[in-house]
Formats: sequence, structure tokens, C-alpha cells
Amino acid sequence: MLYLKGDRVISYNNHASTSVTITVVFSTIVAISGAYAFGNAVGYSSPAKSGIMEDIGLSLSEYAVSGSILTVGGMLGAACSGKIADLAMGISEIFCITGWFAIVFSKDALWLDLGRLLVGCGSGVICYVIPLYVAEIAAKNVRGAFSSLTIAVMFIMGSLINWRTSALIGVIPCVLQLIGLFFIPKSPRWLAKTNETKEFEAALRRLSGEHADISQEATDIRLYTEYIEQIPDEGLLNLLQKRYAYPLIVCAGLMMFQQFGGLNGFSYYASFIFESAGFPSTVGSIGVAVLQVRK
Repeated sequence: MLYLKGDRVISYNNHASTSVTITVVFSTIVAISGAYAFGNAVGYSSPAKSGIMEDIGLSLSEYAVSGSILTVGGMLGAACSGKIADLAMGISEIFCITGWFAIVFSKDALWLDLGRLLVGCGSGVICYVIPLYVAEIAAKNVRGAFSSLTIAVMFIMGSLINWRTSALIGVIPCVLQLIGLFFIPKSPRWLAKTNETKEFEAALRRLSGEHADISQEATDIRLYTEYIEQIPDEGLLNLLQKRYAYPLIVCAGLMMFQQFGGLNGFSYYASFIFESAGFPSTVGSIGVAVLQVRK
């Protein structure tokens, strides 16, 4: 990416350096565990539907609330994530772990709904923070494929094992990420933004390797951070200006049409849809899982 600073044109690459170190690999694995947690949340409802309704005695409308409330939690989590970005990965996993345990031990609709709401809040934070962190340290094409793969895994597992066991398995990636956060470096760009010079250089050196020359990359990040801080902070109402109309319509339209296309509804009720069409729910869930694994 090119940008102007004074009378100079500066190039800055907002992705990780080409070198792949053990720290980069480990940090990426820890970060994309959040993508696994998100995939678990989205792929859980459909295969678990029959077991939950039978064990807890839910009506179809009560189960529909528990499925849909994940989206409500996601909106709440995403809305708050920008303000707590430096703590968000840890907070998101605490939400998810608490939510999954509420689902595992739920005896009625209230605890099930509370669990889904908390998992949704954690997933909403994950959707904002994980891509930002992974984009700082590793290739960006990993996270989308990983999310799709984990949705597929949850569809298959959910159709073969008990719904409480499936929810308990959803805790595993959250715990792994929560522990891993103590061992991975913070985002170098975030440290540069907060003027933590020593920590910034240490994190960049850990990611690039002890013997790598980080001087040019460190300079680029600092200059880019200074440039970003010079940009005026415009409020939400400024998005209504005419010059922002086209990009705003495109961005909002893409998200709106994706939701109105019924993607989440199909994911949450795929088993029920296949059963209504005369197919075994297990076959339907596995079929959806295969389609989820795409390039």
C-alpha cells in the first residue's frame, strides 16, 4: 500500500513479513483457534436440534429462539469489540467457555438461551479481533478456510455424538487459545500505536527471528502509524455524507444480501430441512459439511 507523508510517498505492507518462524506459526495457530471456536458456534445448532428438543422438552419456537439468539449475541460482541481490542481475544474466550458450559449443563430453555447468547458475544468479538491479529503476523488466506473447515467438522460431529458432548468439545479450542495468549507476542502495530517502543521491537524480533534485520520493517510500521494518527477521527454521522454513499451502500449491501439470502437460517436448521424433505438428518448434515470445505 502506498501513502503520502509530507512530500514523500511511502510503501507499507500491512501483512506479515515473508519469513516464517516458529513464533509466527504458533501465534497463528493460537489466533485461528478463535476461528475454530466461531465455526463451532455456527455449526452447532443444526445437528444438535433433535437431541436438544427431546432432552430438554423444547417446542420448535423455543428452539428457534435459542438458535437465533446467537446472532443477537454476535451483534453485541462485535459492537463492543473495537473499544476493548487490546483485551478482546481473552474476553471472547471467557464468553465462549462460559456459554458452552451453560449449554452443556442446561436443563431448560433459559440456560440454553443464555449459553447461546454468551457464545454469540464471544464469536462477535472473535470476528473483529482475530482477522486483525492474523493479518499482522501471517498470510490472510488461512483464516477463512479454517472457519469453513471447522463449521464442517461441527456438522459431522454433531450428527454422530450427543449434543452435550458436542458442546463440551466446543470448549477445547477456547481453552487452548486462552492459554496460548500468554505465550504469543502482541501485535507490533498495536504496540507502535501505544508508543511501547521496547515491547514493539521485541515483538517484531520474535516474529521475524532473532537474527533478522527488522530496521526497515520497524521504520515502515512507525511511519504508517504516524500517518494513521494524523487522519481525523470522523464520527458515525459523517458516513452519511454523499462522498461515502457508494462504498457504504456496497459494504452494507453485501452484508445485507448475505443475511437475507438465508445462509444463517439454513446453517441453523439444515437437519430439519433435510428431514422435512424426506432425507435422514445425518446424511443431510454430512452433505452440508462436505459443501462447507471449499477453497
